[in-house]
Amino acid sequence: RAGGRGGGASGLPRGAAEGPLGSVSPQVVERCVAAAGYSVGEFAALVFAGALGFAEALYAVKVRAEAMQKASEAVPSGMLSVVGRREANYKFACLEARKHCESLGIENPVCTVSNYLFPDSRVIAGHLQALEFLQENARKYYFKRTKMLPVSGAFHTRLMEPAVEPLAEVLKSIEIQKPLFCVYSNVDGKKYMHSKHIQKLLVKQVVSPVLWEQTMHSVYERKQGTEFPYTYEVGPGNQLGAILKQCNLKAWKQYKHVDALEDEEAAET
Repeated sequence: RAGGRGGGASGLPRGAAEGPLGSVSPQVVERCVAAAGYSVGEFAALVFAGALGFAEALYAVKVRAEAMQKASEAVPSGMLSVVGRREANYKFACLEARKHCESLGIENPVCTVSNYLFPDSRVIAGHLQALEFLQENARKYYFKRTKMLPVSGAFHTRLMEPAVEPLAEVLKSIEIQKPLFCVYSNVDGKKYMHSKHIQKLLVKQVVSPVLWEQTMHSVYERKQGTEFPYTYEVGPGNQLGAILKQCNLKAWKQYKHVDALEDEEAAET
C-alpha cells in the first residue's frame, strides 16, 4: 500500500502477470519485476520489495514527516504546480524569481524545480515570494497554468536540510535488505543497488528533486516490439496513472489502479 503527504504521493508497483487486467491475483506480486514510489511512496515501494520492514519504515516516515514539517515552519515557502509551453525555460524563470527575492532583501533565496512530472509539467518550490513572482509573470515565462499546492513547505529543496540528520539517524538504526526485485530511486531515476545505497539516497531524496518523469523512462525503456508489462498503481488516487499516460501512452494501456481501501471494505462486507 502506498501512502502520501499533502500534494499526493503513492507507490507504483509494476508487475508482469498472466490473466485479465481487471483482476489482481497473487501472481502479480510473485512475478513483479520492478517498483517505484513517488516521494514518501518510495518507502512503500521498498517495503513491497522486501528491503524495509513495515513497522520500521512507518517509524522512519513519521520521523521524516515531523522533521520536514519543522523545517517548513522556519521559512514561508511552498510549491507551485506549473504546466508550461514548449518554449518554457524553468531554470531561467527560477533564476529571475530568486533575483526578485534578493531585491526584497531575502538572503540566499530558494526557487527551483522540485518535481519533474511529465513533459511540460513541473513543480517549482521555494520561498513564497518567488512563487508569487512566477504566478504574476506566468505569461512572460510561457507558463500555461500555475497552481499553488496545498502543502506547508518547499519539499525536495535545500530548505529541507534540517530534516536530513533526523532521517539519517533513523535509517542507520534500521536493517535494510537488498530488494527482491528492482526498485527505482526518485533521486536519479536508477535502480537501487544495495542496502547502503538505499540508506544514502532516501536521505538525499529529502533535499533533491523527484525525477519521476526520468524514472518512468528508465522503468519502461525496452527494445522496439517488446511488450509492456501490466502496471498497477496501489493506493488512494490515480495521479501516477495520469502521469504515466503523458510519459508513455503504450505502457499506460496496460495500467490499472488498485484502491487498497476499497479492497479492505470489500473484504469486510
